[in-house]
Amino acid sequence: MAIALDVALAHLTSRKRQTLVSLTGVVLGVAFFLAVSSLMRGSEKDFIKRLVDNSPHITVYDEVRQGRTQPAELRWPDAAVTVHNVKPLNETRGIRGWPQRLALIEAVPGLRAAPVLAGTAVLTFAGREQGVTLSGAVPEKMKQVTVIEEKMIAGSLDALSANPNGVVVGKGLVDKFSLHMGSTLNVRAADGSSRALRVVGIFRTGNAAYDEGQAFVLLKRAQALLGRENRVNRVIIQLEDPYAAQRVAQAIESATGYKSVSWIEASEDILSLLLVRNVIMYSVVSAILVVAAFGIYNTISTIVMEKTRDIAIMKSMGFHARDLRRIFLLEGLIVGVLGSGLGVLLGMLLMEVLGRVEIRPPGVSEVVHLPLWWGLEQYALAAAFAMLSCLAASYLPARRAGRVHPVDILRGAA
Repeated sequence: MAIALDVALAHLTSRKRQTLVSLTGVVLGVAFFLAVSSLMRGSEKDFIKRLVDNSPHITVYDEVRQGRTQPAELRWPDAAVTVHNVKPLNETRGIRGWPQRLALIEAVPGLRAAPVLAGTAVLTFAGREQGVTLSGAVPEKMKQVTVIEEKMIAGSLDALSANPNGVVVGKGLVDKFSLHMGSTLNVRAADGSSRALRVVGIFRTGNAAYDEGQAFVLLKRAQALLGRENRVNRVIIQLEDPYAAQRVAQAIESATGYKSVSWIEASEDILSLLLVRNVIMYSVVSAILVVAAFGIYNTISTIVMEKTRDIAIMKSMGFHARDLRRIFLLEGLIVGVLGSGLGVLLGMLLMEVLGRVEIRPPGVSEVVHLPLWWGLEQYALAAAFAMLSCLAASYLPARRAGRVHPVDILRGAA
């Protein structure tokens, strides 16, 4: 092995220019692989963070996936007479026995849950009206499953506990109605009941529709306004591992009987799009390393052609075909190791430069930085692909060198 390594190094250093060109191709391929994959994976994680972390990982609704079978059908499944247009009894919508079901859900390790009663209402102020989604919440639990507390620009969700007649509204609604902290709004529910509420908090998410159309009140206040005493119509859940949402949602639905929808189920089209985008991204950046591998193939093939006589002499001295293949595979391995190491360093430098880029989108006052992902697996993937490309590029020349017949070469040279 020591002799093979010495010969491989001698071959590479004897053609410094071609070796340097091949090495540069691998370095740039690895560097651009890291930079592009870091940007793409960073943007994907940032998008999922905005999609997932700003919304529940699992939502339990006051619905069932299939309608309940009517008692008459259960009692007489093979009856001779079928009664059509059976109308179920009117009942107050909501999750029955929600405190017990909430306790059952919270017993699952690795999750946080909060009960919510959401309904439509009309906010009235100074002769102006705005339809909103009114969400009744328990502040201490709501803060654990949403980022709304982080989006508060005035007041807090805890103010709802201190003031049962308080309401938290979005910045869009504040600007539209010319509101301020302490303003009194009139809230009218669908059944005509109304109540005066005081603004105790203002949030801004950056989503105009949400900031204009969402308001939070205390759960008991929402139950009284919407006429659903002792009811909630959803339980929102956050998980420590968002990607376990599908499995946990199925378990919760089986345990509670109510429809549980994970963010994965609700966003199947978006996740499919992200998968396609990743396939395209890795195909493009891998092509760079494949092109670099052709440079290595060209360099080693030239060495094999130029060193044919030397190869014949080495074979006549007792070197086997596998020894010669090992020499030229070592040349590809050396280029791959050096190229991967230098490429990782250059890639990290490019990522550092990209991380400092500031973007100010039109109409947005906040400065946005390019999202980057610094995960170790992308370094390992880039280095492994570079090594495989280099070894694959050196295999054919190495195989050709192993098939050289020393008698024919030496006889021709003589």
